[in-house]
Amino acid sequence: MGETRVDLEHLLEDLRDAYPSSIAETILTEIIANSLDSGASRIAMTADPAQSMLTVVDNGSGMQRKAMRQYHDIAASTKVRGQGIGFAGVGIKLGLLVCKEVLTETRRGSTHVATRWHLASRHRAPWQWITPPGLVSEQGTAVRLKLQTPLSPLLDPGFLEGVMRRHFQPLLEPPFDSFLACHYPAGIAFEVNGRTLERHPLSAPDQAPLAIRLARRRKLSALGYLSRHPTPLPEDQRGVAISTLGKVIKRGWDWLGVTPLQSERINGLIEVPDLAASLTLNKGDFIRTGTRGAVYLAYRKAIQEAVSRQLEAWGDTRTGTLDASSRMMRPLERDLDRVLEELSDDFPLLASLVERRAGGQKRLPIDGKLTDRAAGTETLAVLATPSTSEVPRPNETELAQPETPPPPTDQDTAMTEPAASTIPASASAMFPGHGHSRAPMRYGLGVQFEDRPDTSELGRLVESTVWINQAHPAYRRALASRSVGYHISLAVALALAPLAVEPDQEHTFITKFLSHWGQALDQPQGRRRRLRR
Repeated sequence: MGETRVDLEHLLEDLRDAYPSSIAETILTEIIANSLDSGASRIAMTADPAQSMLTVVDNGSGMQRKAMRQYHDIAASTKVRGQGIGFAGVGIKLGLLVCKEVLTETRRGSTHVATRWHLASRHRAPWQWITPPGLVSEQGTAVRLKLQTPLSPLLDPGFLEGVMRRHFQPLLEPPFDSFLACHYPAGIAFEVNGRTLERHPLSAPDQAPLAIRLARRRKLSALGYLSRHPTPLPEDQRGVAISTLGKVIKRGWDWLGVTPLQSERINGLIEVPDLAASLTLNKGDFIRTGTRGAVYLAYRKAIQEAVSRQLEAWGDTRTGTLDASSRMMRPLERDLDRVLEELSDDFPLLASLVERRAGGQKRLPIDGKLTDRAAGTETLAVLATPSTSEVPRPNETELAQPETPPPPTDQDTAMTEPAASTIPASASAMFPGHGHSRAPMRYGLGVQFEDRPDTSELGRLVESTVWINQAHPAYRRALASRSVGYHISLAVALALAPLAVEPDQEHTFITKFLSHWGQALDQPQGRRRRLRR
């Protein structure tokens, strides 16, 4: 009889490569994320280069003896998928690759245990119960990593603080305290070598708060700000960051599909707690398919609108050809919706870009609490205040109250509204329409334009947006010959081909795409009018 053997070292290396950051950064952020998931309000990090040791102690809920035993299984986790921001204790498990030894101590109620763990060979990672060294006083979990080299960045207090401020930025900025109070009622305090990290908002001469909420609900669904700086920012600080439960998941402009003219001088941060349920398994990205993917795309669209409105208020928008092109894109995107829907049966990977409901609106059970019918008519309200020198901070803004507020539901009262967080009524704007006219929201493929003279690509796919390269000579020729529509369809086909099929099948896909594109003109006018509703 044979037996299945697992190459643990190879498995951990593959897991390490699934994260975009360095292994040191991944280890630290995952340890902190799991501490936050356990309900910790204080997380203390101590770096000891002389002993090559990093110790992380939290005051969370700790673990029972049974959970502690399962914690040493590589793929084991007691968490429910779709909840929390940590992933199966991955930080500690990845530590086996760079540590001589990993010591874990946990205390919960009458349970107070500790283990010692190390990677003995490619196939063996033995662990044993030991006497608790007393790192945890009353309740919580402590991890002590004995690193293989004293030169590891995990032993540098400056590195530890920098990682905290990049990856858990909302937890270190007071404007988000009241908004996250229902998740972290006691707040979060980070300590590095006995020094509590200072909590202060990002300073900028021009800052505009942004708030997003679900329609007919009084509690905020997302809160953040945009900042404009007089000088160019470092590369890693540019763009808008999106976080959930205090952990930054993405940063930059590409994920949002919006690029201002002065992109190097504008940044921002938006916290969306509901998106914790839309995280991928490794908590490093967002799902784009199924119900949870639809929720992410809905919030992304709402954030796009809020950011675009503020950029327009700042006068930082692209004009000229783009304005004419954007008017042309409305019927073109509707045709794209139908073409993708027809192709998605033969090319299933296109499903994440398809809007299944006639008229372009997808049925979205937001948070899994709405029925299909209710979600189909639910829209998002985007509230954005213009930027002035007297604009209040996000925690000083206030939600605009409707003239006739609907009676509160269990869903509305389940979470207390953050104190003093409203936006003046004069600055509010309904998404995606204005005032009382609400147009259907779009969650499918979008088309936008950019100038990239340094590349030969006609277009590129980023998230659910195809960016058309206006600087390409072919685009300029198409513009002069009034054949921009065909050029865009070809660029979209070329951009989608790598997603839809293997490289040797791309020609077949492009041919089929253009065939369906051409047939769009043959649809009866009545049918085309119904699709526009």
